[in-house]
Amino acid sequence: MGKFTVPGLKIGIISDTHGNERICRQIWQSYFKDVQLIIHAGDILYHGPRNPITEGYNPAGLAEFLNASPIPLLVARGNCDADVDRLVLQYLLSPFLFMQFGDFRIMVEHGDGPGLEKHYMIDISRKYGINLFITGHTHERMLERVEDVVLLNPGSPTLPKGDGIPSVALLENGQLRIVNILTGEILDHADI
Repeated sequence: MGKFTVPGLKIGIISDTHGNERICRQIWQSYFKDVQLIIHAGDILYHGPRNPITEGYNPAGLAEFLNASPIPLLVARGNCDADVDRLVLQYLLSPFLFMQFGDFRIMVEHGDGPGLEKHYMIDISRKYGINLFITGHTHERMLERVEDVVLLNPGSPTLPKGDGIPSVALLENGQLRIVNILTGEILDHADI
């Protein structure tokens, strides 16, 4: 299994922001200020018909903020990301992302289809030699090792479900941490 050992590279991982500009600005200032790359697992701008509109909801403002971000952003398209979002976002909206750092491989898929099933994530990971499989969609954080694969859902910073704690993840020096964005507390961690 590959190990994430890219000296000096810190990655911020986020999902399910659902148009909340205010919270995203806070995350960039507090948790992503020193990252070199941000991975977004989808559902960027639109709140979705089953989600409430949150304080700070401003999809146009969030699009402008993300487009102006000096930190590169890689995005996997979520089920609430529409074709029209490509008109305002300067990012590719692909159904999945694949990236490789040395022999360490990361796959990102929003998780609203078969990607929500653990057996699917494990099968894809085996087939393509994935070390870290990132999803979103459920708004519930998850960090689990299954055989040689780490499965991650960073949760949602704007509409968290489960215990209701808003969160993001950080990957640096072989350490993956899920962080409570309100307190900075590490909610879960793994060596990868």
